[in-house]
Order: sequence, then C-alpha cells, then structure tokens
Amino acid sequence: MSKDAKLGFKMQKIRIPLSEILPIRQIIDPEKKITRYRAIVTSIKDAGLIEPLVVFKKNRLFLLMDGHLRHAALLELGETEADCILSTDDESFTYNARVSRITSIQEHVMIAKAVKSGVSPERIAASLNLQLAYVHSVINLLQGIHRDAVEILKEKPITHKAVALLKRVKGSRQIEMAELMTSANNFSAAYIQALIMGTPQDQMIRPDKPKVNTKLTLQEQARMEHEMAMLERDFKASEDDYGKNMLNLTFVRGYIKKLLGNAKVTRFLASRHPDVFTEFESVSRIESM
Repeated sequence: MSKDAKLGFKMQKIRIPLSEILPIRQIIDPEKKITRYRAIVTSIKDAGLIEPLVVFKKNRLFLLMDGHLRHAALLELGETEADCILSTDDESFTYNARVSRITSIQEHVMIAKAVKSGVSPERIAASLNLQLAYVHSVINLLQGIHRDAVEILKEKPITHKAVALLKRVKGSRQIEMAELMTSANNFSAAYIQALIMGTPQDQMIRPDKPKVNTKLTLQEQARMEHEMAMLERDFKASEDDYGKNMLNLTFVRGYIKKLLGNAKVTRFLASRHPDVFTEFESVSRIESM
C-alpha cells in the first residue's frame, strides 16, 4: 500500500444515537424485503447488532452509508443507539467492499455473550441462518487459546482454521506466534503452519504427533524446522534493531539539515564533494521515515 494512501474509514466502533443518523436512501417499505429484513430483526433481537452501521459525519448529523435494513430494524425494535464505524469520506458505493467485517474472535465474543444471556445455540443458528455445528464451533473457538494471545489477535482478521492451528502449541508459544503474525501482518493459516514447523517439539501440545499434515520426509521436515527457526530469530533481531536504527536516522537527518543550513558548508560541499552534497540533500528532504 502506498504511504500516501489512507483508509476510507476508522476501525474503532462508536455508539451514535439513531436520531442523529440520516439514511442516504429511503426504504419505502422494508417489509418488501420480507425474508432478509425479518431475519435481520430476529438476529438483532436474539444476538444484538453483529455488523456495525457505517456512517459519515456531516455537520451535526451522520449520513448512513451502509446498513439501511439494519438501521430500520433497530428503529422497529425501539433501539435508540447503534454501534457504528465512522467513514472518512462519503463515497458510499465503495463501502460494502471496503468495510472491515467482524473478525472470528469478535464473532465468538458476541455469540458467547448471547448464549450467556440465555439465548440457545439453536435459536442463534436459526436467527443468523447458520448451521448449528458452526455456532457450536464459534462458541468453543477460544478453548485452549491463551488469553494474552486472544488479546493480541482479538481485532485481527484471523480465521477459524488459523485459530484452530494455534491450539496445537502451548500458551507461551501461542503468544509468540500472535506477536509474529501481528508484526508480519500475516494471519493466514499457511503462515501459522509455517510457524508451527519452526516450533520446538517440547512446545507442542502433542509432541508425539506430527506438527502438520505433510508428505515431507523426516529429514526434509527437520531441515524446514531448522530454517523456520532461523528465519524467526532473524525477524525478531531485525524488529529489535528497527527502532534503534530509525532513532539514529532521525538524529542524523536533523544534523544534516542543520549542516546544510550553513551557507559556507553548503558551498564547500557543493564545490569540493558534490557526490556527498547530493546525498546529504536527499537525506534532508526525507519528510517521514
């Protein structure tokens, strides 16, 4: 992604009164969308608003960019506020594709909360049009996951399959892997499998079982485990040095800018050391690291 690109919405959810939200299109009769609309009403009644509305602030009001049926359902149910994601522009046609949908862990928290409040898994499955087995898998999603790893990953786009893979390693290793995934911005099941390959056998939940299903020979597996462990150490070392190097570069840039502010130094470098002068100018023009 370009450094100049910006997100079209802010990721934090905020509570906004429904009276301050103005739909940008009118739903003349939501009952015409009977099946979908009634399912939304039932799901909100049973499990709450799972997917936030998307709004754009204009003057003192919030324009509703995405979620008109959910908005209508909330009004029907007598709700006065809703969780919303605040957009940073008003190009509504892009939001269905750009809005970050609910994560696996957030889905678990919401459904588990509904069950704790007395809503049966069967009713949740019917309300959300989900398989009952899937609802049970969501309820049990975090069993065997260390709470610190959950805290790191709770808003990350990690899939159910990836979470299940994490359960193959012990809690301390889960935390390490969660930190590595966050640093690399990679939450895929394939990346977790690779991290599992680099996990020492004594950090596996079942050290007597193969780490991943693979057709590799024992020798090839051992070599891959060694290479993954080396890559992980190199990555951690680079991450540790990054902050120090950026701090040093910031100081150097400031010193060079001050140096080039001296007319005598500038003339001397330009006439005697043009190559150095060109490099110094390039460094001094850096606006952000």
